[in-house]
Amino acid sequence: MDSTTSDNDRCPPGGEGPSSSSSAASTAGAAPGGTADKQPRASVAPLSRYESQKRRDWNTFLQYIRNQRPPLALAGCGGAHVIEFLRYLDQFGKTKVHAPGCAFFGCPNPPAPCPCPLRQAWGSLDALIGRLRAAYEESGGKPETNPFAARAVRFYLREVRDSQAKARGIRYEKKKRKRTPPSTGGDAGEHSSTAAVLGGGGGSGSSLPEGSTTAPPGGSSIP
Repeated sequence: MDSTTSDNDRCPPGGEGPSSSSSAASTAGAAPGGTADKQPRASVAPLSRYESQKRRDWNTFLQYIRNQRPPLALAGCGGAHVIEFLRYLDQFGKTKVHAPGCAFFGCPNPPAPCPCPLRQAWGSLDALIGRLRAAYEESGGKPETNPFAARAVRFYLREVRDSQAKARGIRYEKKKRKRTPPSTGGDAGEHSSTAAVLGGGGGSGSSLPEGSTTAPPGGSSIP
């Protein structure tokens, strides 16, 4: 018997005849322009301005507590740490707040410059706390341990609001609630009141790229 093998029975180098042809066919199906590339890809919806701002504010706060000596864990944050963060942001403010001894104290439109310091406007701080309060709970924090909802933070924002109103000669008021007539089903609707800055809130210039100075969805941080 002839021990030699015919050329048709030999396997090509690096492959097994039938399987290599099938793999080549599958490769051709996955080539650019094939059916695999023609499948629609899910597009990611862009974040809204509020959501983008909230993410930047949250990342800034996390960086702030990491830079503390010693570093501060999020679980160990309380209302006092939040207030320290707000005071830290004052150095980046752009709102002139007149000191009690200034000749323009209580003047909404001072006719000349003065050496009084620049601060974060109350409206900016109030909106910032609202975003951080929401971001904390979205990150897994419990509402009852939310440091941004602490009573001390609300008191601090109230003091900032009242002191800036006196120093700048402006008034901060709440919008009056508007009652709507009862619906057919007997349910009464009511618009929630939000804190608004009257007389121009002044810009805010913190390390955070801040947006509007009005309160975020959910209303003001100050009841």
